[in-house]
Amino acid sequence: MRRLERFYFPFFMAVFMTCIMSFTLTAIHQGFHAQFLLDWGRAFSLAFPIAFSAVIFVAPVVHKMSEALKRKTPAAF
Repeated sequence: MRRLERFYFPFFMAVFMTCIMSFTLTAIHQGFHAQFLLDWGRAFSLAFPIAFSAVIFVAPVVHKMSEALKRKTPAAF
């Protein structure tokens, strides 16, 4: 069970980001029309695997960068 926990955050992050981005870009490029939900679903299904893969590989790097900055930055408060 512990091994699956490292995929929860990336999965949900990718779902929410892909929903927001695909909705926004579909609306900007095509506007709201009768087939909007179908087009949005198509955009989501294409973007989600890319977003999920990116979060899986990028999140550990970003975490390390954040930890390094936290150690180098003096506490302001």
